[in-house]
Amino acid sequence: MKNDNYRDLTVIIPTLNEVGNVSKIALRIIGMYKGAHILFADDGSSDGTIEAVRSLSKKHSEISLLDHSNANVHGLTASVISAVMEVTTSKIIVMDADMQHPLNKIKSIYDKLEKYDIVVGVRTKVRSWGLHRRIMSKGMAFIAYAALKFRRKHVCNDIMSGFFGIRATLFKSIIKKHKDSYVGTGYKVLLDTLRLADANITVGEVPYGTFHRRMGGNSKFKPKIMLDTLRSAFR
Repeated sequence: MKNDNYRDLTVIIPTLNEVGNVSKIALRIIGMYKGAHILFADDGSSDGTIEAVRSLSKKHSEISLLDHSNANVHGLTASVISAVMEVTTSKIIVMDADMQHPLNKIKSIYDKLEKYDIVVGVRTKVRSWGLHRRIMSKGMAFIAYAALKFRRKHVCNDIMSGFFGIRATLFKSIIKKHKDSYVGTGYKVLLDTLRLADANITVGEVPYGTFHRRMGGNSKFKPKIMLDTLRSAFR
């Protein structure tokens, strides 16, 4: 049976200078997934992103903003875990604002959350990265995967994914118990969550073959992110 009511879903979208993308992604999501909530977690944009989200929220009750500008710790992970504590729905999906994650896979992740505690969007092909970015990303993923596997932590086939679903009660309980163990300044909230989750949780996957080019904004990939990823893997 087709599900056209996603009132128990909140899509958390962390942003930092994504003014060109927020309207596009928000309107597409609420158009595709009736009743779904969208929570933008902004980490201090200076390009008008915050104002754009506020304007959207006035027209669409499903859209809201968590302004993380004045937080003590800044980073994608810190923004997301703050947003999680504001969620009132039973399911959460985290995804980027840059339109690289395929919106049609939200349904697949949502549906699998009936069976699994965490469902990861797994990239099978990435066409938009250069050779250097591919090598660095694969190298970091291998190190992180091996570190968690060695410590008998949960792993998946795309441990660096920024696109995943999780049951809200589980996410909140992990944050409450281990908030200081998250690398707030980092960008790998899934990696931290898998490391901190109890052994009895279940992890599912939704593969997708297209990791789209950015529709706007700038890539946040920097050497510091690699250091934060190592901290997340070995903490």
